Amino acid sequence: MSQSYGKTRWKRFALVMVPSVAATAAIGVSLANSALAASFSVSGQQFKVTVEDLQGNNFSQFGGVDVEANGNPHPVAISAFDSATLKNLCQSVVTDLGPLGKWTLVLKAGNSTDPNKQVKAQQLLIDLNQLNADAEFKNINIGQDAATLKGSAIDKLKADGGKVPTGAQGFAQSAETAHLTGVQQTAWATSAGTFTLNGLKLNINQGSGAGVECY
Repeated sequence: MSQSYGKTRWKRFALVMVPSVAATAAIGVSLANSALAASFSVSGQQFKVTVEDLQGNNFSQFGGVDVEANGNPHPVAISAFDSATLKNLCQSVVTDLGPLGKWTLVLKAGNSTDPNKQVKAQQLLIDLNQLNADAEFKNINIGQDAATLKGSAIDKLKADGGKVPTGAQGFAQSAETAHLTGVQQTAWATSAGTFTLNGLKLNINQGSGAGVECY
């Protein structure tokens, strides 16, 4: 079925809809057409993100490619939200400092109980390759042609020089709203028109793994 109405729930889904074969097949086409997901060269290092609760409006998702400065490509699932509110955001990335060992930069923001202290984002784009969460979508379309996606987040992607895939690589989904809880993901890049981090806390902690990183 290419279209579904009402609310759809998925429990603990991984990469909501983009099949790995579709993302992999998109690499050659995306590179040939300069259809890069990010407006910058990614670092070649993934980062972890957890969110207690994410409420997004005008959600869409499709396959793409992030590229390092050396040309190394990475297939990604691009999640786009025109606007989003996040509770208890945590982002962590590990850096190996050689003789000093591994250190983890941890960023936290968004009080879960105070609506005025939550994280707010406009034109949010997340280039990820792994995601676990509980999810509910309202008025969802599955199997939509990515070339027909609309919204301010998609407009931002195009303005930054990116493109959405078409043809056989153009499989996408969209929904009026997306509600995700218990989010755990690894990503290559995140960008936004505005990103308001209320209650921001940033620490650099020695070590890596459980208890140091976000998860």
